[in-house]
Amino acid sequence: MDPREVEFNAIRAQGAGGQNVNKVSNAVHLRFDVQGSSLPEAVKARLLAQADQRITEGGVVVIKAQDHRSLPMNRAEALARLQAMVDEAAQPPGVRRATRPSYGSKQRRLQGKAVRSQVKTSRGRVSGDG
Repeated sequence: MDPREVEFNAIRAQGAGGQNVNKVSNAVHLRFDVQGSSLPEAVKARLLAQADQRITEGGVVVIKAQDHRSLPMNRAEALARLQAMVDEAAQPPGVRRATRPSYGSKQRRLQGKAVRSQVKTSRGRVSGDG
């Protein structure tokens, strides 16, 4: 990922922080256009396929960082979060292989069904000479 493809906007942070919050724009909005980036096509596709609310419909990743009191630290945190997203998308998904249940698991399942059936059968009307 090329840092030149990332756009930063300094904004005012929300929440507690006293007068500093009202005076200084220390929070950061990071914008990263996935389609216009130099990432490989497979990584772009996996990144856009993620169910993440930080990815807009237009394929732009928007990350807001405001945990720190300094702008450079918030920029670094936003970049780290973006890098984590890209690294996760860069890992191809593992191959799923169909497996069969073991003999023991089948026996346990059938035993549980038999017990449950017995419980339900015993709930019926009581018939007798009484």
